[in-house]
Amino acid sequence: MSHGGASSIDFEVPRLEAWLRDRLGPSSGPLEVRRTEGGMSNPTYFLRRGDWQAVLRKQPGSVLMPSAHAIDREYRVLRALRATGVPVPEALDWCDDRSVVGTPFYLMARVEGRVFHEYATPGLAPDERAALYDSMIATLAAIHRLDPQAIGLGDYGRPGNYFARQLARWSKQWEQFRRGPDDNPELDRLAAWLAGRVPESETLALCHGDFRIGNVVFHATEPRVVAVLDWELSTLGHPLVDVAFNCQAWRMAPDENGGLLGLPLAALGIPAEDAYLEGYYACMAAPARPGGPARPVERMTDFHRAFAMFRGAVGSAGAAMQA
Repeated sequence: MSHGGASSIDFEVPRLEAWLRDRLGPSSGPLEVRRTEGGMSNPTYFLRRGDWQAVLRKQPGSVLMPSAHAIDREYRVLRALRATGVPVPEALDWCDDRSVVGTPFYLMARVEGRVFHEYATPGLAPDERAALYDSMIATLAAIHRLDPQAIGLGDYGRPGNYFARQLARWSKQWEQFRRGPDDNPELDRLAAWLAGRVPESETLALCHGDFRIGNVVFHATEPRVVAVLDWELSTLGHPLVDVAFNCQAWRMAPDENGGLLGLPLAALGIPAEDAYLEGYYACMAAPARPGGPARPVERMTDFHRAFAMFRGAVGSAGAAMQA
């Protein structure tokens, strides 16, 4: 029995091995468990058992904000997306028996490929980067074009003006996280600026909630997306929330979450933000059926960009408070 990085395994592996034996039958080899590296807030482990392998996702052992670790929602959305054409790992099994690994968990198929944690995608040729970015934004548009009702996710979020509701929620969280009335007055000014400019839009789509390059698996040799990971923040929301979050890369330096600010984008083969967005708008406008009318498309504004930054800043304040 191998516990790769045993100190990082926060559950008793024999209990999981027994559970798997009940589900899958005897194995030709012992269970190997290795925790993945990276900033995933839900602990993630690679499992190997003879010729069988999978990925396990569970809640952290100590959950301060259960809504932020809703792995049941992750499992539900993976199952809903299985037959849609949006590339996701296959959801294999769900377990809410806490005696197995200490929290509920689910298993999904392991998808082989490349994961980049820097938007500069070092090591690629310029034309490959350009195709990779085309695939990434086309995948985001494919998520947003889905009909949530048709795939069983009609109740996956609340109707109404998503931005008005979310701005109230994040503003309330900022009041809880701040260290005093004079803590970060710039964030207070940003909240007030946003409150006066909420768009009158009730558009809702399935949103990933954390669509960044590190949550996308690309084919091992081809510049195309083969899986979108980490759906814990997914919900029904306004699609431009995802787009603005994804486009923050153009406003962040390489040492700020692997951003693009200051890099020679044209030489690298990486599109400018405007060109990247035009690819999204074209995908979203494409008719639902051949020969049909173009679909109406809302375009990103400074409000959407600022809202994404506000949400990120409040989230960072919450993480600092819990550290």
